[in-house]
Amino acid sequence: MAKNPNNHDGNSMHIGHAIQQLLNSYHIKAKFDEANLIGSWERLVGKPIAKRTKKVFIRNKVMFVELDSPSMKSELSFHKKEIIDLFQKEFGLDIIKELVIM
Repeated sequence: MAKNPNNHDGNSMHIGHAIQQLLNSYHIKAKFDEANLIGSWERLVGKPIAKRTKKVFIRNKVMFVELDSPSMKSELSFHKKEIIDLFQKEFGLDIIKELVIM
């Protein structure tokens, strides 16, 4: 009989799987994923960009990033695809579809 990796002894499951089920059952997984993505902004793009970032938020799978440096806005505009790819690699393909630099 094959073992279920999420159900080790019939009564327990891996904590990660339990949390995912909880998030899904309360329909808050998307918000949780968005909060993780926003919280990872500095780690994924680096401190120099993060220091120039005024605001990061997500609406309908579009990430909006407000920067305080016109030159940084211009530079990041050229690298939108790479930034989206970086976040999709970390969080999955469905987390964001577009990046808007403001």
